[in-house]
Amino acid sequence: MRRSFLALAACLTLTACGGGTAGGETSGNASPAGQAASSATLTIWADQKRSDTLKPFAEAFAKENGINAEVVVVAQNQQQTFVTASQAGKGPDVLVGAHDWIGNLVQNGLIDPIQMTADQLSGYVDVARKAVTYDGQVYGVPYAVENLALYRNTDLAPEAPKTFDELVATGRKLKEDGKVKEIVGYPVSQQNGQSGDTYHMYPLYTSGGGHLFGAKPNGDPDPGDLGVGTPASVAVFEKIAALGEKGAGALKRSFTSDNSAAMFAEGKTAFMVSGPWRLAEVRTAGMKYDVTPVPPFKGGGPARSFVGVQSFFVASKGRNKALAQEFVTNTLASDEVAKALFDAEPRMPALKTALEYAAAKDPDVAKFEAAAKDGVPLPAIPQMVAVWQPFNALIHSVVKGDPVEPAVKAAGKAIAEQLGQAG
Repeated sequence: MRRSFLALAACLTLTACGGGTAGGETSGNASPAGQAASSATLTIWADQKRSDTLKPFAEAFAKENGINAEVVVVAQNQQQTFVTASQAGKGPDVLVGAHDWIGNLVQNGLIDPIQMTADQLSGYVDVARKAVTYDGQVYGVPYAVENLALYRNTDLAPEAPKTFDELVATGRKLKEDGKVKEIVGYPVSQQNGQSGDTYHMYPLYTSGGGHLFGAKPNGDPDPGDLGVGTPASVAVFEKIAALGEKGAGALKRSFTSDNSAAMFAEGKTAFMVSGPWRLAEVRTAGMKYDVTPVPPFKGGGPARSFVGVQSFFVASKGRNKALAQEFVTNTLASDEVAKALFDAEPRMPALKTALEYAAAKDPDVAKFEAAAKDGVPLPAIPQMVAVWQPFNALIHSVVKGDPVEPAVKAAGKAIAEQLGQAG
């Protein structure tokens, strides 16, 4: 699922010297051509997989521009590490990360708008363009789209359930017949097991008629329209409670992303809700499987999963901002890079040409694309920070079997207080 990155695990230094003119800046000043190789080092932060893939492209860019390039692997909590390092003047020029960081990074003056043409932007799928656009400006070059879908063991469940109610009924019958141990592998808690998982619960919440924030006329999330604590949010959590530990037993606080995947891979459940990051494990398990959209509640709206868009950002406090813009908008925005990133990890490309390549190579890409059709970009507004903890606690409480209405209203009040809306 969506991951952040905290320790600097390794550092790959790519050095290339040669003739040519540098197009970047060093410490805010344009570098003279003759001093480019010795004075300009373009620094890129990414996780391990993306670092390995980006290395040859960084090498080629460095050689072409007569500069040095350094790719730094940041293993965990990458956003906070970036914020801290940038404020201390020790951050990178280019950052690889999730689009929902944008609001926080813009608010703190840490990333610059991306200088892409309208023609370039038109080459990306709509949800990706929308995700990296904040307050009317584009702040990232998108390269991969990820969202939730339903994995199904087709030997155990040959037909895709049309509703989540049907899924639960099928899972219960399989469990009663001794063919599985659990109804569905649905991540309810985060990995510590002590906090709910808003990201995974969102499809059911939306299908039941809930929303976190309303929408402004331009489609951006409206933090002034809070949907938690309303009668509609109480109603949907009554549905979720009916699936919980004191109801059908389909949802349990002990279910996390990791153990849900293990249950599915071991044949202990016929269904799992997860994203493309689980494809390798499912394939290794050797089962017959299919991927379809998360089904809605009977009579409900679409089960809208959050769509996350992995992106490249240009750091506002980087020492080589002109070089960074050129590297991001020309090299990293290329079809070649998009295809290489897909080959390294099978996630749906954001670039349309790369998406066609990926879909022809891997049929599961088209299935995740179909599952993303009703998805919504994870809100990139800074106000989302007020949602996570109260909403996570609400999920945990309701699935446990606590009274629904007081729990929902308490969560809504906690969020509103953090947003300064209480009173």
